[in-house]
Amino acid sequence: MHNACVQNILDPKWQLFVKVADLGSITGAALALDMQQSVVSRHITRLEQESGTRLFRRTGRGVVLTEFGQQFYPRVMALIRDAGQLADDMRTNSGTPVGDVRFGLLPSTVAVLAGPLFSAVRKSWPQVRLHFTEGSSAQLEEWLSQGRLDLALLLREEDTAAPEETVLTRLPLYLVVPAKDVLAGRKTINFDDVAGLPLVLPSEPHPLRARLAKLARQKGLTLTQVLEADSIRLQHEITASGGGYAITAGTLTANEARRLAAVRIVRPVLSRAIVLGVTQHRAHTKATWEVMRLLKSMASAMLKPARQD
Repeated sequence: MHNACVQNILDPKWQLFVKVADLGSITGAALALDMQQSVVSRHITRLEQESGTRLFRRTGRGVVLTEFGQQFYPRVMALIRDAGQLADDMRTNSGTPVGDVRFGLLPSTVAVLAGPLFSAVRKSWPQVRLHFTEGSSAQLEEWLSQGRLDLALLLREEDTAAPEETVLTRLPLYLVVPAKDVLAGRKTINFDDVAGLPLVLPSEPHPLRARLAKLARQKGLTLTQVLEADSIRLQHEITASGGGYAITAGTLTANEARRLAAVRIVRPVLSRAIVLGVTQHRAHTKATWEVMRLLKSMASAMLKPARQD
Protein backbone atom coordinates (compact mmCIF):
# COMPACT_ATOMS: atom_id res chain seq x y z
CA MET A 1 0.00 0.00 0.00
CA HIS A 2 2.76 2.43 0.96
CA ASN A 3 4.73 1.92 -2.26
CA ALA A 4 1.60 2.37 -4.41
CA CYS A 5 0.75 5.60 -2.60
CA VAL A 6 4.25 6.98 -3.01
CA GLN A 7 4.44 6.10 -6.71
CA ASN A 8 1.27 8.10 -7.30
CA ILE A 9 2.63 11.22 -5.58
CA LEU A 10 4.77 12.19 -8.56
CA ASP A 11 3.84 11.52 -12.18
CA PRO A 12 6.47 9.07 -13.55
CA LYS A 13 6.63 11.15 -16.73
CA TRP A 14 8.64 13.74 -14.81
CA GLN A 15 11.27 11.09 -14.09
CA LEU A 16 11.56 10.67 -17.85
CA PHE A 17 11.82 14.44 -18.26
CA VAL A 18 14.85 14.53 -15.94
CA LYS A 19 16.52 11.55 -17.61
CA VAL A 20 16.12 13.05 -21.09
CA ALA A 21 17.41 16.41 -19.83
CA ASP A 22 20.45 14.82 -18.17
CA LEU A 23 21.41 12.74 -21.20
CA GLY A 24 20.37 15.26 -23.85
CA SER A 25 18.79 12.48 -25.83
CA ILE A 26 15.47 10.66 -25.98
CA THR A 27 17.26 7.62 -27.43
CA GLY A 28 19.85 7.70 -24.65
CA ALA A 29 17.15 7.96 -21.98
CA ALA A 30 15.28 5.03 -23.50
CA LEU A 31 18.43 2.89 -23.43
CA ALA A 32 19.27 3.88 -19.87
CA LEU A 33 15.75 3.07 -18.67
CA ASP A 34 15.35 -0.03 -20.86
CA MET A 35 12.27 1.42 -22.52
CA GLN A 36 11.20 1.80 -26.12
CA GLN A 37 12.17 5.13 -27.64
CA SER A 38 8.62 5.67 -28.89
CA VAL A 39 7.26 5.31 -25.34
CA VAL A 40 9.69 7.90 -23.94
CA SER A 41 8.97 10.26 -26.84
CA ARG A 42 5.22 9.86 -26.34
CA HIS A 43 5.44 10.64 -22.62
CA ILE A 44 7.54 13.76 -23.25
CA THR A 45 5.04 14.94 -25.87
CA ARG A 46 2.21 14.41 -23.38
CA LEU A 47 4.09 16.39 -20.71
CA GLU A 48 4.55 19.26 -23.15
CA GLN A 49 0.84 19.16 -24.00
CA GLU A 50 -0.08 19.22 -20.32
CA SER A 51 2.40 22.05 -19.67
CA GLY A 52 1.10 24.06 -22.61
CA THR A 53 4.58 24.73 -23.94
CA ARG A 54 7.70 23.03 -25.24
CA LEU A 55 10.09 21.58 -22.65
CA PHE A 56 12.79 20.55 -25.15
CA ARG A 57 14.24 21.95 -28.33
CA ARG A 58 15.26 19.35 -30.89
CA THR A 59 18.80 19.62 -32.32
CA GLY A 60 20.83 17.58 -34.77
CA ARG A 61 22.50 15.75 -31.89
CA GLY A 62 19.54 15.26 -29.58
CA VAL A 63 17.53 17.63 -27.41
CA VAL A 64 18.22 20.55 -25.08
CA LEU A 65 15.96 22.19 -22.54
CA THR A 66 14.00 25.25 -23.62
CA GLU A 67 14.08 28.32 -21.38
CA PHE A 68 10.83 27.09 -19.81
CA GLY A 69 12.35 23.63 -19.29
CA GLN A 70 15.44 25.11 -17.67
CA GLN A 71 13.26 27.00 -15.20
CA PHE A 72 11.34 23.88 -14.22
CA TYR A 73 14.23 21.40 -14.12
CA PRO A 74 15.56 22.28 -10.60
CA ARG A 75 12.02 22.34 -9.19
CA VAL A 76 11.26 18.91 -10.65
CA MET A 77 14.54 17.59 -9.25
CA ALA A 78 13.58 18.86 -5.80
CA LEU A 79 10.18 17.15 -6.08
CA ILE A 80 11.81 13.87 -7.11
CA ARG A 81 14.21 14.01 -4.16
CA ASP A 82 11.35 14.78 -1.77
CA ALA A 83 9.24 11.96 -3.20
CA GLY A 84 12.14 9.54 -2.90
CA GLN A 85 12.77 10.56 0.69
CA LEU A 86 9.08 10.19 1.50
CA ALA A 87 9.07 6.73 -0.06
CA ASP A 88 12.07 5.76 2.04
CA ASP A 89 10.53 7.20 5.21
CA MET A 90 7.34 5.22 4.63
CA ARG A 91 9.23 2.00 3.87
CA THR A 92 11.58 2.33 6.83
CA ASN A 93 9.21 3.58 9.51
CA SER A 94 10.22 0.51 11.51
CA GLY A 95 13.85 1.70 11.44
CA THR A 96 14.98 -1.12 9.15
CA PRO A 97 16.63 -0.12 5.85
CA VAL A 98 15.08 -1.71 2.78
CA GLY A 99 15.28 -1.25 -0.98
CA ASP A 100 17.85 -1.22 -3.79
CA VAL A 101 21.37 0.20 -3.69
CA ARG A 102 23.26 0.39 -7.00
CA PHE A 103 27.00 0.24 -6.40
CA GLY A 104 29.85 0.54 -8.92
CA LEU A 105 33.17 -1.27 -8.46
CA LEU A 106 36.53 -0.76 -10.11
CA PRO A 107 37.82 -3.97 -11.77
CA SER A 108 40.78 -4.15 -9.36
CA THR A 109 38.44 -4.06 -6.34
CA VAL A 110 35.91 -6.70 -7.43
CA ALA A 111 37.79 -9.73 -6.12
CA VAL A 112 38.55 -8.24 -2.70
CA LEU A 113 35.40 -6.26 -1.96
CA ALA A 114 32.31 -7.54 -3.81
CA GLY A 115 31.90 -10.78 -1.86
CA PRO A 116 32.62 -9.42 1.64
CA LEU A 117 30.40 -6.36 1.12
CA PHE A 118 27.53 -8.49 -0.18
CA SER A 119 27.84 -10.85 2.81
CA ALA A 120 28.01 -7.98 5.31
CA VAL A 121 24.95 -6.25 3.86
CA ARG A 122 22.96 -9.49 3.71
CA LYS A 123 23.83 -10.26 7.34
CA SER A 124 23.10 -6.79 8.73
CA TRP A 125 20.30 -5.63 6.43
CA PRO A 126 18.64 -8.60 4.67
CA GLN A 127 15.97 -6.39 3.08
CA VAL A 128 18.57 -4.31 1.22
CA ARG A 129 19.26 -5.47 -2.34
CA LEU A 130 22.69 -4.69 -3.75
CA HIS A 131 23.13 -4.26 -7.51
CA PHE A 132 26.81 -4.42 -8.50
CA THR A 133 28.28 -2.88 -11.65
CA GLU A 134 31.91 -3.06 -12.80
CA GLY A 135 33.56 -0.34 -14.85
CA SER A 136 36.48 2.03 -15.24
CA SER A 137 36.62 5.09 -13.02
CA ALA A 138 35.50 7.32 -15.90
CA GLN A 139 32.55 5.04 -16.70
CA LEU A 140 31.45 4.81 -13.08
CA GLU A 141 31.67 8.57 -12.66
CA GLU A 142 29.50 9.09 -15.75
CA TRP A 143 26.90 6.61 -14.45
CA LEU A 144 26.88 8.40 -11.08
CA SER A 145 26.26 11.72 -12.83
CA GLN A 146 23.36 10.14 -14.74
CA GLY A 147 21.82 8.71 -11.58
CA ARG A 148 22.28 5.13 -12.80
CA LEU A 149 24.38 4.36 -9.70
CA ASP A 150 23.93 5.41 -6.08
CA LEU A 151 27.52 4.82 -4.98
CA ALA A 152 30.78 3.98 -6.74
CA LEU A 153 34.48 3.58 -6.13
CA LEU A 154 36.51 6.12 -8.13
CA LEU A 155 40.19 6.74 -8.70
CA ARG A 156 41.75 10.11 -7.95
CA GLU A 157 45.31 11.07 -8.87
CA GLU A 158 47.27 13.01 -6.26
CA ASP A 159 44.94 15.15 -4.11
CA THR A 160 42.11 15.70 -6.57
CA ALA A 161 39.29 14.29 -4.41
CA ALA A 162 36.31 16.64 -4.14
CA PRO A 163 35.26 17.78 -0.63
CA GLU A 164 32.18 15.55 -0.68
CA GLU A 165 34.19 12.44 -1.61
CA THR A 166 35.41 10.14 1.15
CA VAL A 167 38.96 8.86 0.64
CA LEU A 168 38.79 5.14 1.43
CA THR A 169 42.49 4.35 0.93
CA ARG A 170 45.64 5.54 -0.79
CA LEU A 171 47.62 3.12 -2.93
CA PRO A 172 51.24 3.55 -4.06
CA LEU A 173 51.92 3.10 -7.77
CA TYR A 174 54.05 0.24 -9.05
CA LEU A 175 55.84 -0.65 -12.24
CA VAL A 176 54.32 -3.97 -13.31
CA VAL A 177 56.86 -6.18 -15.09
CA PRO A 178 56.95 -9.75 -16.47
CA ALA A 179 57.83 -12.26 -13.75
CA LYS A 180 60.99 -13.35 -15.63
CA ASP A 181 62.13 -9.78 -16.35
CA VAL A 182 65.45 -8.62 -14.92
CA LEU A 183 63.57 -5.93 -12.95
CA ALA A 184 61.25 -8.43 -11.24
CA GLY A 185 63.69 -9.04 -8.38
CA ARG A 186 63.84 -5.39 -7.38
CA LYS A 187 61.77 -3.84 -4.61
CA THR A 188 61.88 -0.26 -5.91
CA ILE A 189 62.69 1.66 -9.08
CA ASN A 190 63.28 5.38 -9.56
CA PHE A 191 60.85 7.31 -11.73
CA ASP A 192 63.77 8.50 -13.89
CA ASP A 193 64.42 4.88 -14.84
CA VAL A 194 60.74 4.18 -15.42
CA ALA A 195 60.41 7.03 -17.92
CA GLY A 196 62.87 5.40 -20.32
CA LEU A 197 61.12 2.02 -20.37
CA PRO A 198 58.60 1.01 -23.07
CA LEU A 199 55.34 1.78 -21.26
CA VAL A 200 51.78 0.54 -21.74
CA LEU A 201 49.60 3.52 -20.74
CA PRO A 202 45.91 4.47 -20.87
CA SER A 203 44.71 6.57 -23.81
CA GLU A 204 44.54 10.35 -23.52
CA PRO A 205 42.85 12.15 -21.94
CA HIS A 206 43.52 10.29 -18.69
CA PRO A 207 44.48 11.71 -15.25
CA LEU A 208 47.35 9.25 -14.71
CA ARG A 209 48.72 9.82 -18.20
CA ALA A 210 48.65 13.59 -17.69
CA ARG A 211 50.25 13.29 -14.27
CA LEU A 212 53.11 11.12 -15.51
CA ALA A 213 53.73 13.41 -18.49
CA LYS A 214 53.83 16.47 -16.22
CA LEU A 215 56.31 14.83 -13.87
CA ALA A 216 58.49 13.76 -16.78
CA ARG A 217 58.53 17.33 -18.15
CA GLN A 218 59.52 18.70 -14.75
CA LYS A 219 62.47 16.33 -14.74
CA GLY A 220 63.41 17.02 -18.35
CA LEU A 221 62.44 13.49 -19.37
CA THR A 222 60.26 12.03 -22.10
CA LEU A 223 57.96 9.09 -21.48
CA THR A 224 58.46 6.14 -23.81
CA GLN A 225 54.98 4.91 -24.64
CA VAL A 226 54.69 1.88 -26.92
CA LEU A 227 51.00 1.03 -26.62
CA GLU A 228 47.70 2.35 -25.26
CA ALA A 229 45.31 0.11 -23.27
CA ASP A 230 42.29 1.44 -21.43
CA SER A 231 41.89 -1.07 -18.61
CA ILE A 232 44.26 -2.36 -15.95
CA ARG A 233 43.42 -5.91 -16.98
CA LEU A 234 44.53 -5.19 -20.54
CA GLN A 235 47.68 -3.39 -19.38
CA HIS A 236 48.66 -6.36 -17.20
CA GLU A 237 47.95 -8.87 -19.98
CA ILE A 238 50.08 -6.96 -22.49
CA THR A 239 52.88 -6.68 -19.94
CA ALA A 240 52.73 -10.43 -19.22
CA SER A 241 53.06 -11.03 -22.97
CA GLY A 242 56.24 -8.96 -23.11
CA GLY A 243 54.65 -5.96 -24.82
CA GLY A 244 55.94 -3.35 -22.36
CA TYR A 245 55.62 -2.26 -18.74
CA ALA A 246 52.48 -0.99 -16.97
CA ILE A 247 52.09 1.55 -14.17
CA THR A 248 49.24 0.58 -11.84
CA ALA A 249 48.51 0.05 -8.13
CA GLY A 250 50.11 -3.35 -8.59
CA THR A 251 47.11 -5.34 -7.41
CA LEU A 252 47.51 -8.70 -9.12
CA THR A 253 45.06 -11.58 -9.38
CA ALA A 254 46.33 -15.07 -8.52
CA ASN A 255 46.75 -15.82 -12.21
CA GLU A 256 48.55 -12.53 -12.88
CA ALA A 257 50.87 -13.04 -9.89
CA ARG A 258 52.30 -16.14 -11.57
CA ARG A 259 53.27 -14.11 -14.64
CA LEU A 260 53.90 -10.62 -13.28
CA ALA A 261 55.75 -8.78 -10.51
CA ALA A 262 55.19 -5.33 -9.01
CA VAL A 263 58.10 -2.96 -8.31
CA ARG A 264 57.32 0.13 -6.26
CA ILE A 265 58.08 3.48 -7.95
CA VAL A 266 60.14 5.91 -5.81
CA ARG A 267 61.90 9.26 -6.14
CA PRO A 268 59.23 10.42 -6.08
CA VAL A 269 56.81 7.98 -4.48
CA LEU A 270 53.56 8.14 -6.46
CA SER A 271 50.17 7.24 -5.06
CA ARG A 272 46.51 7.45 -6.00
CA ALA A 273 43.37 7.48 -3.90
CA ILE A 274 40.27 5.33 -4.07
CA VAL A 275 37.33 7.52 -3.12
CA LEU A 276 33.64 6.90 -2.58
CA GLY A 277 31.57 8.75 -5.16
CA VAL A 278 27.92 9.50 -4.39
CA THR A 279 25.28 10.44 -6.95
CA GLN A 280 23.61 13.82 -6.72
CA HIS A 281 20.65 12.65 -8.81
CA ARG A 282 18.94 10.32 -6.33
CA ALA A 283 17.51 10.88 -2.90
CA HIS A 284 19.62 9.10 -0.31
CA THR A 285 17.80 6.41 1.61
CA LYS A 286 18.49 4.67 4.86
CA ALA A 287 19.69 1.72 2.78
CA THR A 288 22.32 3.79 0.93
CA TRP A 289 23.52 5.38 4.17
CA GLU A 290 23.94 1.98 5.83
CA VAL A 291 25.81 0.55 2.82
CA MET A 292 28.08 3.60 2.89
CA ARG A 293 28.74 3.08 6.60
CA LEU A 294 29.59 -0.60 6.10
CA LEU A 295 31.81 0.19 3.13
CA LYS A 296 33.79 2.82 5.03
CA SER A 297 34.39 0.41 7.91
CA MET A 298 35.57 -2.39 5.59
CA ALA A 299 37.45 -0.56 2.84
CA SER A 300 40.75 0.27 4.55
CA ALA A 301 41.33 -3.38 5.47
CA MET A 302 40.19 -4.76 2.10
CA LEU A 303 41.78 -2.26 -0.27
CA LYS A 304 45.40 -2.70 0.74
CA PRO A 305 48.49 -1.78 -1.25
CA ALA A 306 49.93 -4.62 -3.32
CA ARG A 307 53.04 -4.93 -1.18
CA GLN A 308 54.51 -3.38 1.93
CA ASP A 309 58.23 -2.74 1.35
